[in-house]
Amino acid sequence: MTRRLTPAERLASAEKDLLLADIANTSSWDRLLVEQAVFHIGLQHDEWSCNLIRDLLPELAHGFLGAVINGLRQAGIIEHAGKYVPSTSKATHGHPIAIWRMSVKGLVIAEQRRAGRRAAA
Repeated sequence: MTRRLTPAERLASAEKDLLLADIANTSSWDRLLVEQAVFHIGLQHDEWSCNLIRDLLPELAHGFLGAVINGLRQAGIIEHAGKYVPSTSKATHGHPIAIWRMSVKGLVIAEQRRAGRRAAA
């Protein structure tokens, strides 16, 4: 027999579903902006956090930056550096956020992109 959810649990679940719907409805243009910012920062810094990325981007849907970062991690383009820093976003109230670095795969992709731009110029 399954347990019935409390009203608070149902509300939290509904809010989570709305957040996921917002993230899913965000355009591929926004995703490409985040990816471009990650490659830009990732090539300039050995390690970085989303505090640096956020400064380059327009306002995004709540949770979207984290979703794209997680996707890049799952794709093997970035990897966790095993460290954390306080978030500068007011929405997170200074909670710790991960420090990232480009993976070897991410660096190869970045170099291919750079070479393609040079060839097109």
